[in-house]
Amino acid sequence: MRFSAYFTGAYAESAVLDRSAADLKAAARCAKQCALIVTEPGTENMAGTVEQKLAAQGITLPEPAAPVANYVGFVRTGNLLFVSGQLCFDGQGKLIAKGKLGAGVTLEQGQAAARGCAINLFAQIKAALGDLDKVARVVRLGGFINSTPDFPDAPKVLNGASDLMVAAFGDKGRHARTTVGVASLPADAAVEVEGLFEVI
Repeated sequence: MRFSAYFTGAYAESAVLDRSAADLKAAARCAKQCALIVTEPGTENMAGTVEQKLAAQGITLPEPAAPVANYVGFVRTGNLLFVSGQLCFDGQGKLIAKGKLGAGVTLEQGQAAARGCAINLFAQIKAALGDLDKVARVVRLGGFINSTPDFPDAPKVLNGASDLMVAAFGDKGRHARTTVGVASLPADAAVEVEGLFEVI
């Protein structure tokens, strides 16, 4: 590519700015190889504020679970993000709690399972948005508790998810919710949680 400069009506060809396409390609390769990225110093690999809060609690986000049937993990429409129900798998793909509340699974185990579901919701949100800091509000959680018909503490179980939402997002994490006891869940999981989020 050849650039020209005009000085006081006289035409002067600038050899300094005369660069061939090969020169430009070489510069691009150098920039890529040297990882020259225009960012704020020290922020290249910095997690967002919400992820930092989670990390302080020892939480690392897993890979989002792939759908096992004819649905997708999340759908965004406008400024709303709907996240499909997440089972209580841990980062190694094992159920945190299996079976029924009120018949072998304790309240504490159920709460830990609900917390695991919330972590899996976070993983889906990050896959959708790239950054948990883009959540403007946790709007609603829906909890499904695999339990006996007479189990009375399903709302307490779902607190495991709700408490983590508030810990991560502060007041923006306070949400509406529904908790339902069910006869069974996929893989005999103890808990499943879905979420609705306002995003930016």
